[in-house]
Amino acid sequence: QVQLVESGGGLVQAGGSLRLSCAASGSTVSINVMGWYRRAPGKQRELIATITTSGSTNYANSVKGRFTISRGNAKNTVYLQMNSLKPEDTAVYYCAARESAIVTTIPNLYAYWGQGTQVTVSS
Repeated sequence: QVQLVESGGGLVQAGGSLRLSCAASGSTVSINVMGWYRRAPGKQRELIATITTSGSTNYANSVKGRFTISRGNAKNTVYLQMNSLKPEDTAVYYCAARESAIVTTIPNLYAYWGQGTQVTVSS
């Protein structure tokens, strides 16, 4: 089993920055892909960034060039640096992980989820 705990959310003005952290514990050696989803009010979950154990990254078009996903030195922490935040980035952000090495956007294929952290961007 793997446990994921997010932190770093909060309230920020448009144009500002936040960094989210996701700390993984448990059987982390089994994890090959970690990602960040978000769910805005009234919308479906959206995969915004993934990173593999080899360091390969992918981003949704909506955040490309503004958000950066990275791993800590210990490899069991994943970060999401969010710059140039917009009001439409307001959402609950979730960390997710899966054991398969195949990157997918399908939420149900991620076995492990954090509890979520709220990000609110004011205009």
